[in-house]
Amino acid sequence: MNLNLFNHFIVKTVTILKISPILNIQTREVKIMLAILGFLMIIIFMILIMTKRLSAMIALMVIPVIFALIGGFGSKMGPMALEGIKSVAPTGIMILFAILFFGIMIDAGVFDPIISTILKVVKGDPVKIAIGTAILALLISLDGDGTTTYMITISAMLPLYKRIGMRPLVLAGIAVSASGVMNLLPWGGPTARAMTALHLEMSDIFTPVIPSMIGGVLFVLFMAFCLGRKERKRVGILKIDYSTMAEIAVTSEGASLKRPKLIIVNYALTILLLVALIKEVLPTTVLFMIGFAIAITMNYPKLSDQKERIAHYADNALSVVSMVFAAGIFTGILSGTKMVDAMANTMITHIPDAFGSHFALITAIISAPFTFFMSNDAFYYGVLPLLAKAASGYGIDPAMIGRASLLGLPVHLLSPLVPSTYLLVGMVGADFGDLQRSFLKWACGSTVVMIVVALLLSIIPL
Repeated sequence: MNLNLFNHFIVKTVTILKISPILNIQTREVKIMLAILGFLMIIIFMILIMTKRLSAMIALMVIPVIFALIGGFGSKMGPMALEGIKSVAPTGIMILFAILFFGIMIDAGVFDPIISTILKVVKGDPVKIAIGTAILALLISLDGDGTTTYMITISAMLPLYKRIGMRPLVLAGIAVSASGVMNLLPWGGPTARAMTALHLEMSDIFTPVIPSMIGGVLFVLFMAFCLGRKERKRVGILKIDYSTMAEIAVTSEGASLKRPKLIIVNYALTILLLVALIKEVLPTTVLFMIGFAIAITMNYPKLSDQKERIAHYADNALSVVSMVFAAGIFTGILSGTKMVDAMANTMITHIPDAFGSHFALITAIISAPFTFFMSNDAFYYGVLPLLAKAASGYGIDPAMIGRASLLGLPVHLLSPLVPSTYLLVGMVGADFGDLQRSFLKWACGSTVVMIVVALLLSIIPL
């Protein structure tokens, strides 16, 4: 129903009957209609994505436009969408240059010495191999791209696992668990989505969550230790020629792209950038732009090489950044039409007051199943704004809800909706169902540890 016509009908009815209390009914009914439209928009959005009827990018643009027209907001739809796009522009640019920066670092061979060192240290002990796998995956995950993490980690470690006799499923499980924790990085996707949806900065959401992230990293190392002990009991400790294994391990690209003479400088640049990001020396977007400019000029001074490297990552960067800008339309219309306000009010009226003060904890707990059964786009662009708006009714800062929404991410990567996980199981020759059955409990453990740390350190309120 067109809301303008509905509103006009209510006003005429009040005028004819001259019953002033109906004015309150008018306002309430309009809010109910807005809430219904909002919920329907999100439900249809999620269904279309989960059933793969539309891609997430197309759904983010088309669905809100359709519902804005249904609600009678056609004349205001353009400014709403444009405002949403403006709000996400810094995040989109940050992700673009983060992908390019870490891509250059991988191409230049920054992680190659780490791989070789790990292979030398672990030798034939399954416990050391498992822990080494976790460390490698955690380090590679700094680029925020699960696909890159899996390709490098599996390529480096799978020959060793096969030589020792360790189960490749263990390798896959450790890699996905490490990536699940490191997925909280702002350029990894979910955190950027949360910042975009709530219009917050990295200092509001990500920086306070770093201690929880450290807790998750320690839990992944503990998990690797436990799995390594099981494998040690099964296969024992073998002596191998680790130098040969290091040669077998394949990294990201051919030798022509490596820059071994610049390895120390590249390490220094990467560490300096990460420190500057955490300390917020400059805006995140500016830091990544400067870091990328220095990295590509230093490692590939020829213009032809620079064009080739940028083109190599253009596909991945374009798909991610275009998704962010498409999300700007979704969040802009959702907010501009006041649908999100109406939905939040509806949710608040159905939440017992006794649970209102625990909204952040509730968000942290439900983020695990929500991100498992739906895509990150559906959760962060569709559900998170509702949770934040509802929590604000109980005096809880939206930043707290944004932080809480990230704590269930270790579970997310075991979802059948994550394409990179299919690449992972394919590389190790494992079954997707076996990976879920074996490591879902460990993923839940990571989430519990991160939530506990967040509560103990008051990162989120109890």
